[in-house]
Amino acid sequence: MSYQVLARKWRPKSFETLVGQDHVVRALTNALEQNRLHHAYLFTGTRGVGKTTLARILAKSLNCETGITAKPCGICNACTEIDKGRYIDLIEVDAASNTQVDAMRDLLDNAQYAPTAGRFKVYIIDEVHMLSKSAFNAMLKTLEEPPAHVKFILATTDPQKVPVTVLSRCLQFNLRQMAGTSITGHLQNILGQENIPFEATALHLISRAAAGSMRDALSLTDQAIAYGGQTVNEAEVRAMLGAIDQSYLYQLLEALLANDGSSLINQAKAMEQRSISFEAALNDFAQLLHQIAVAQTVPESVADDLPEREALLALAQKLPAETLQLYYQIALLGRRDIGLAPDEFAGFTMSLLRMLAFTPNDGNTSVSQKKTEQTNQLTRPTPAISQAKPVAAPFVAKPAPAETLSQQTNVNSAATSQQTSSENTTTPATSFNGNWRSLVDELKLGLARELAKHCELIAYDEHSISLSVPEAQKHLLSPNYQEKLGSAIAQYFDKKIKLQFSIGGTGNTPAKQISQEKAVAQASAESAIEEDGFVQALINDFGATIIPNSIKPISN
Repeated sequence: MSYQVLARKWRPKSFETLVGQDHVVRALTNALEQNRLHHAYLFTGTRGVGKTTLARILAKSLNCETGITAKPCGICNACTEIDKGRYIDLIEVDAASNTQVDAMRDLLDNAQYAPTAGRFKVYIIDEVHMLSKSAFNAMLKTLEEPPAHVKFILATTDPQKVPVTVLSRCLQFNLRQMAGTSITGHLQNILGQENIPFEATALHLISRAAAGSMRDALSLTDQAIAYGGQTVNEAEVRAMLGAIDQSYLYQLLEALLANDGSSLINQAKAMEQRSISFEAALNDFAQLLHQIAVAQTVPESVADDLPEREALLALAQKLPAETLQLYYQIALLGRRDIGLAPDEFAGFTMSLLRMLAFTPNDGNTSVSQKKTEQTNQLTRPTPAISQAKPVAAPFVAKPAPAETLSQQTNVNSAATSQQTSSENTTTPATSFNGNWRSLVDELKLGLARELAKHCELIAYDEHSISLSVPEAQKHLLSPNYQEKLGSAIAQYFDKKIKLQFSIGGTGNTPAKQISQEKAVAQASAESAIEEDGFVQALINDFGATIIPNSIKPISN
């Protein structure tokens, strides 16, 4: 017996075995079970997502000898003949090779005759958008008033080219591209039943190369089995696909983090010698940045068998979130505008240099370098100032006893006298008074401000601050945000303050306080408008109405 390729051998024969199109399967299943059948269906989607397969399953459901059903038996004459592609009442037409009006008229002339063996005469017209305008016009009359025994199932990869007059006469279902996880899982199931050894990373590469097409994935798997001698492993799949090693993307990121413009240009020149498309490189670079952002925010979502898992997690820790977003935006704009550049090399390198130019000053500084700089700042002598800075409130969580306060007053007086006598050559460190919202307003924060705004002060002392984050905002507790908030507080107080985070609390955060204040201001503004005499006169005399959401409080 001749070998049957995987794409044909494992072609789904029922709705239950169809992968990745649950939304379409559910609609068709309900329609079949309730006998609410339309005369024309249009399946749209990219190649290899199951349009023709779904059409054949629907044809079996309509003509199964057990009756109209969402679960065709698969063993009756109608089911087996449809699976073999030779059922007399199933007419499959490739519109790409039958575009002319004469072919369509011949087809439709036969539609008036009753089916020979089945319940319905089913016409499957693939790539229907390829029909000529005259052929579409010839089809319209039959689509509008079809015989009761005729069902049309149209399929296309380009629904924009189908006339609206045809679209309006069909039930349209858009088949989605297959998710990478769905393709990988299906391949694992098939190879397991075929008893073919495989590596999970190899299947990830095949899934990525298939670009959402299950048929392409199965064809590539067939090729990988032949290439690898009945095994599917990562090294051989890479060689088979001619997959370009994307390590250059990571090298570009490392050069950006190191603020190394020379390395960036050298990498670009090396890519040019390898004939790598710079437009595709910007697309891949943006995709890599997206993966890093996901790993940074939800690290547990990175699959354990993903080939780049370790590199992604390492970069997620190293690359600041705001710099990541900046690079992503520049990559998208660079890809969009690369056609306007003098040439692709210029457009690509200009995007890299733009990333380098707009990177925040601290974005390329390692953690150890930051600590060294902070230490140098703390040991650097403070220049003399012309006026004395008032001594701030002591950094304590509870009021001190009267005796202690008296002693402290004396100490502060002595310190003030000493400070005055020494012409203010030093400045006392800023102290925390327990007003978390005021502190947040004064801190120099980037994206970490969202974390600070959603923190509730629980307790504090001279060396630590305990904060609580509501359950709904716990996603803000990324290590990167915590580090930035801690650095800002340390810089503000000129000393290291330990931050302790927990989840829960009463939710009395600056964000909630601001929201409540805005609500009160909004209610006050609405009340003032509604009670205004002039507004009331307009309502009473002219039937005026107040447009919802048009009232805004005046900002101070």
